[in-house]
Amino acid sequence: MLDIGYSLSRRFPDPPQTDYRRADVRALRHDLFSGDVYLADTKADRELSTAWGWVPVLDFAWALCDIVERIDQDPRGNRSHRRQYAELDFTESSDVMIFERRFGWVDIEADWMPGDEPPLTFGHSLLRREARDFLHDLIADLADLHDGLADNPVIWDLQARFPRM
Repeated sequence: MLDIGYSLSRRFPDPPQTDYRRADVRALRHDLFSGDVYLADTKADRELSTAWGWVPVLDFAWALCDIVERIDQDPRGNRSHRRQYAELDFTESSDVMIFERRFGWVDIEADWMPGDEPPLTFGHSLLRREARDFLHDLIADLADLHDGLADNPVIWDLQARFPRM
């Protein structure tokens, strides 16, 4: 089972004068909602997480949904033996998460993991569903915390681009 989660940072609060209704893509993806994120294999009791406090959590959710689609370009889908790769880089460091799909499975690892630790592995359809659920749940949480965010057209477009499955 896959669990994707986050925590918002108290060290890097959003500017109090932010108009969330009018925030642009750059602000939403890079300047707001700092914290940490994790992907956990609850069955194996393993986790891949950040502990930096400055990861833009909305950008992470957005990028994760993009990556899941990017590694699904082979028309053969789950029957494809060709490896498909994508990287999620973190803007304030050189750290990356690496996603590799082969057949219907996606291996996820990060360059900060110990070298002898195996990657987390999930079915592609599960990763897609959970990534989209995480995005929508995160937006709902953030909209509860920040007046006007639910009325932002960028958020509407994002939710339409990656609907719940």
